[in-house]
Amino acid sequence: MLDSATLFAILGMAAVTYGTRIAGLFIADRLVLSGRAKAAFDAIPAAVLVAVIAPMVLATGPAETLAALVTALAAARLPLIGTIMVGIAAIVLLRGVIG
Repeated sequence: MLDSATLFAILGMAAVTYGTRIAGLFIADRLVLSGRAKAAFDAIPAAVLVAVIAPMVLATGPAETLAALVTALAAARLPLIGTIMVGIAAIVLLRGVIG
């Protein structure tokens, strides 16, 4: 059972997290970016995706690493849904073959 201090800490952290995300949406709409700042702002989603995926790819087994390589190659040629399907198929097949 949670005591009241733990519950208030969790609720407070949730409120702050939600507040910063909502504030970011409102502030981002009002920003007027050009040049390098716009390029940096546009690169944020890809950078976050790589930061989430790269440790998993490098810290797991060879099947996951090879599947990530196959998926990266597919991403150069296919649209997003095709890349996702190739990635899923690659991980399923490679885990079955390599283990």
